[in-house]
Parts: sequence; C-alpha cells; structure tokens
Amino acid sequence: MIGTLKDGLLESVLENLPIEFSVLGADDKVVAWNKHETRLFKRPPGALGRNVRDCHPKKSLDKVEQILAEMKAGKRDKARFWIDMALGADLRPQKVLIEYYALRDGQGRYLGCMEASQNITEHRELEGQKRLMD
Repeated sequence: MIGTLKDGLLESVLENLPIEFSVLGADDKVVAWNKHETRLFKRPPGALGRNVRDCHPKKSLDKVEQILAEMKAGKRDKARFWIDMALGADLRPQKVLIEYYALRDGQGRYLGCMEASQNITEHRELEGQKRLMD
C-alpha cells in the first residue's frame, strides 16, 4: 500500500467497501470480517476463532479445502465463482460473486485467505455509460 491511513481511516475504509469479506489466518481459523449487519453470508460473533470448515455447508467443503490447500502450496492465488441466491424482501434470485484471495507476505509466505463476496446483479444490468457529472 502506498501512503498511510491513520485515525480509524483504515477501519472506515474496510467497513465501507462495497464488498463483504472474511479473513482466515494461516491456520484456517476465522480472524475477522466486515459489516455483519449487511452481509450476504451472516457470521455470528462466535465464528471468530473457529475453523473455516465449521462455517461452510458440507456440500462445498471439499472445494474450500482444495482451494486452501492449493493456496498454501503456492499453486493458486485466487479462486472465483458465482451463485444465484434468493435475496431481498421478494427473495428474487440474484447473482453473487465469491472470490478467494491468498494473503502472502513480501517473501511469498502464506498468511491466510480473504473471501470476498458481493451481489453483482445490478452490475450485470448496466448498459451504455453514466459519466461522473451525469
């Protein structure tokens, strides 16, 4: 990162990102996440410190384990997939993008993983242009 964020600015940036994220340590334990109130994938406070395997549905667990193993082995830095989820008051199916990013130090050592998710339904519907001053 270039520059320094002080006086709570970093926390404010992380809480205002239009993407929800969860962070795992190198031991696969949940260490943090942003915006609990607005999350697509809710996390109870008790999830802090839990193994990620206890936070995912069993049907996706084998893929989560494969992604993490490949990240730890240095074979993968990112995984991207998308699903349809019933969201909102009307439970209309919406497209949710989910990405996993390996977190590494300056020497390339695995520090953990960030899972980032966002509802991209509105993005997919964009057409033409809308300029800053429009």
